[in-house]
Amino acid sequence: SKLEIPLWLAKGLHDSKRRIISVELPKIYKEAWRTVFSADANVVDLHKMGPYYYGFGSQLLNFDNPENPEIAQTILQASIQSRFRRIMDSSQNAYNEDTSALVARLDELERALFQAGQKALNDFQCWEKGQASQITASSLVQNYGKRKFTDMD
Repeated sequence: SKLEIPLWLAKGLHDSKRRIISVELPKIYKEAWRTVFSADANVVDLHKMGPYYYGFGSQLLNFDNPENPEIAQTILQASIQSRFRRIMDSSQNAYNEDTSALVARLDELERALFQAGQKALNDFQCWEKGQASQITASSLVQNYGKRKFTDMD
């Protein structure tokens, strides 16, 4: 029988010695979608297909599947070679613009990356305008200097 079960349960039931269950790949990790990713990963709406594409895909690699090397290669190529550059470029060049259309198509990991890029851009803009807080020495550094002088006495 085929059942849809949560990943945590499948991981618990999967035992390479007893073969209690076998895991079937979700359609986004199968060969047809891997071909789409290799052609142009930027056209895929990862959030619609599964909001945790990278995390779930990396968890699937724990199961014995002959397609694991291809899945790993596709995840790596999609993230680093195609989508990463576009996400970082968009996050750095979209100052005070509506980015909701772009963000809606991103995986949760990509959304976090985009938000980190936006925060870095905003922090840089504040620094450039002189609105950043004053840089001060850490209390650890200040205390280290005091201890050195007292040790000399």
